[in-house]
Amino acid sequence: MRARLPISNLFCDRGANVRRVVAASATFGVMRIGVLSDTHLPAEVPTLDELGAHSAEFLASMDLIIHAGDVVLPSVLDWCAQFAPVVCAQGNHDHFHDERMSSVVVVEHEGWRIGAVHDVEGIPPYVNTVEDLKREVYRDTTLDILVAGDSHYERLEYRDSTLLLDSGSPIFPHHKSTRLGSMALIEVTRDGVRAEIVPLGETAERPNPCTHAAMEFDRNGLISASIGGAAQDLEAGRVRWRPRAAPPLRV
Repeated sequence: MRARLPISNLFCDRGANVRRVVAASATFGVMRIGVLSDTHLPAEVPTLDELGAHSAEFLASMDLIIHAGDVVLPSVLDWCAQFAPVVCAQGNHDHFHDERMSSVVVVEHEGWRIGAVHDVEGIPPYVNTVEDLKREVYRDTTLDILVAGDSHYERLEYRDSTLLLDSGSPIFPHHKSTRLGSMALIEVTRDGVRAEIVPLGETAERPNPCTHAAMEFDRNGLISASIGGAAQDLEAGRVRWRPRAAPPLRV
């Protein structure tokens, strides 16, 4: 397990239910952020440990964990907190109070700004662009990375100088029965960002439907992108990807 990264609260606007945190420099200037969403626990299994060590092994190497909502019980956040500090965007199934949770979470490291909310499907009809999404849903137009959950499908897109990421669900991927799904990794340095969708492994007789995907970018734009191991064309300066079965998103 990595040494705990010190996290300091810059600002906490409880009136607007926005939590903003800044992270001090991590090992060698690299901050590793683990992202998960839609754990919906307890369910058929009480904890992620019941599906094997994959989730714990993944989170054990993180400096910070962002849960994008539908936690259901705070014990899930407690479980995550054994590995790294946790912040959480409140989901529609999260009917409890926890100081780690708010409607919107903003994390800043080395000048890069990450926003997290739970749902970007039920957005107002006048939200039609990434800029609209930042302003109306994330409440911050300076964000570089937009994290969301709720869909249970992976998402990794880069457009309008912004990364849009959904880690999928680690336990109910693609709304299938209980099985290993996916989480995500965001590595942040002063010079750039690398993001990755990480399938966690396989559950006996219940195949994992998630796809590995990765992107790297800096202030000048995309550097590399791959989906399912296949390099993507970067000529247009953007890459948009979700699994084919995923419901369409307006933004």
